[in-house]
Amino acid sequence: MHSRSGTGHPDETHEVLNQPPPFEDVNLLDGDAALREGLEREGGGWAAARVRAIGALAGSARAVRLGRDANRFAPELRTHDRFGHRIDEVEFHPAWHELMAIAMSHEVHCLPWRRPVAGAHVARSAMHSLLAQAEAGTGCPITMTFSSVPALRRQPEIAATWEPRILSTTYDPRVVPAEGKTSVLVGMAMTEKQGGSDVRANTTRATPEDGRGGPGAGYRLVGHKWFCSAPNGDAFLTLARTGEGADDRGISCFLVPRFRPDGSRNPFAIQRLKDKLGNRSNASGEIEYRGTFAWMLGEEGRGVRTIIDMVHHTRLDCVGGSAGLMRQATAQAVHHARHRRAFGERLCEQPLMRNVLADLAIESEAATALLLRLARAYDELPADDGARAFARIATALGKYWVCKRTPHMVYEAMECLGGAGYVEESVMPRLYREAPVNAIWEGSGNVICLDVLRAAGREPDALPALLGEIRLARGGDRRLDAAVDALDAELRDPADTELRARTLAERAATALCASLLVRHAPAAVADAYCASRLGGGRLEYGTLPASTDFGAILARALPGD
Repeated sequence: MHSRSGTGHPDETHEVLNQPPPFEDVNLLDGDAALREGLEREGGGWAAARVRAIGALAGSARAVRLGRDANRFAPELRTHDRFGHRIDEVEFHPAWHELMAIAMSHEVHCLPWRRPVAGAHVARSAMHSLLAQAEAGTGCPITMTFSSVPALRRQPEIAATWEPRILSTTYDPRVVPAEGKTSVLVGMAMTEKQGGSDVRANTTRATPEDGRGGPGAGYRLVGHKWFCSAPNGDAFLTLARTGEGADDRGISCFLVPRFRPDGSRNPFAIQRLKDKLGNRSNASGEIEYRGTFAWMLGEEGRGVRTIIDMVHHTRLDCVGGSAGLMRQATAQAVHHARHRRAFGERLCEQPLMRNVLADLAIESEAATALLLRLARAYDELPADDGARAFARIATALGKYWVCKRTPHMVYEAMECLGGAGYVEESVMPRLYREAPVNAIWEGSGNVICLDVLRAAGREPDALPALLGEIRLARGGDRRLDAAVDALDAELRDPADTELRARTLAERAATALCASLLVRHAPAAVADAYCASRLGGGRLEYGTLPASTDFGAILARALPGD
């Protein structure tokens, strides 16, 4: 029981009692059995030491302070220097730069490309998820930089110039031409005011500089982007139309450098930074292209297909970031309940609180298991068509379900702390504000569910790969077996599929999570998940059946606390 004696002053009214110690200076990997076991199981065990190092950094008191300061002192836009020259730069608090340096020095932005070995995506996803627990805002530039590589490789001569700097592990925040930097960050700008997720409604125009154009050629862009992720970057993947009128050739993908090839500043006008609900340490902006230089990546008119290579990897990180928020929220709630007494006993000893905490714990474990299984598919997909088909549909399912579950789950964890969890000195308000972003970013719920249908309809191997993975648990739990049979029948029913898209995605995602837990988690966790998530009828956390082994689940959720 944490307490601090009074000072002995005669006017002092009370001694501080019944307060938990801060949840800091802990190794976040050591306390997370699901992440440790999944790292080994899915092929990333060789990186356990480096993941554990990230766990220690992310759980340190220093990281807690860095995350707090990076959010308290938000980034600021400087459109002009003191002489009136347009510079369009974003200034960050030193805490932000330190967090970025930690991530890059541990290869969180590049590990699978820098060390293309089995399990590299698994190890990287584990590290990314751990860092999200310290401060999720740095995840955007790290993710954008990481996920840009597959799209850049569509144009090998451009990748040859940019990829070596992307793979650098030395953080270099200077705003200078890329040739003068030890490392670069890459952002993305896709959506426009009039279209949002409907990027085919984009109006930005690209005109070839030499009159011919084509893949790898230089263009000038004119238009705007409603959301630019990481506008402090050194280069940006973007979409624009080529051709005019009857000769409109559709949407193409481009790489926009911060500086032109001759070293002069590229016209890249940041109009304003977004005043966001959460993710406040990270800059997101509205930009304009004013004759801005860019190189075409990939085939003309196939820009969505080119940039989707980037989007698939960013969606994997959406799952990882949300899984990290879930895990941190769960750990905070369990830690608090173990040290706080009410009505004569510790909160964690009270039946209803145990029900809530156990429910949070199994939700978090399911998200972690799904994340690491998805990451293994990314490790395997270059040489395995089955892994590619599975990753295509399961990433969309994970992006929808894990990210959609996070806000309510984090809120429920906050409530476990009562009023103490609602104040800014607690990390919980920041987690709660952060929680919705991954469900909205890179395709909101409806967009993702329709993408699940698209994958199922256009890629004949996708559904068999998904159902085959789920059926690896066949015979392990009768409720799961029944749910999979029902899911198979629902997926084959062609009636009103778009209307039912959310229902189908939810049932497929929960069946996949249940299958992973039945195969790999302790019986107490798998049984509680199947009993509560596959039977229907429950609407809130804390409604697990009385048969649940609460003690086993809570002991696993945060051992040694």
